[in-house]
Amino acid sequence: MQAMATPSTAWLLLLVAGLLEVVWALSMKASQGFTKHHFTAITLVAAWLSFWLLGLALRHLPVGTAYAVWTGIGAVGAAVFGIAFFGESLTVARVGCIALIVCGILGLKLLGGESPA
Repeated sequence: MQAMATPSTAWLLLLVAGLLEVVWALSMKASQGFTKHHFTAITLVAAWLSFWLLGLALRHLPVGTAYAVWTGIGAVGAAVFGIAFFGESLTVARVGCIALIVCGILGLKLLGGESPA
């Protein structure tokens, strides 16, 4: 893939990479220790795509910002889906911490620089 034309494209790739991080985390859980092979395959493909898209986004975004946003999307998504589909606890403290991660992601996007360090 050729270099992206704009930082906006890099942010879009980073968003997709973060969503794929959620996919591989959830499919890893569903694989039950890699004993369910279809979920294991989903895990490996989604993880590879997620890393690849993160690498492409890093061509235009600072590594600290991109990595923090990528892991933040994964953490928030995994926590929300864990609550919704795996019966994980929903507490005020947990919601507050998830909200803090979202604020951090938004802050990095809105206040962070666009040029790589």
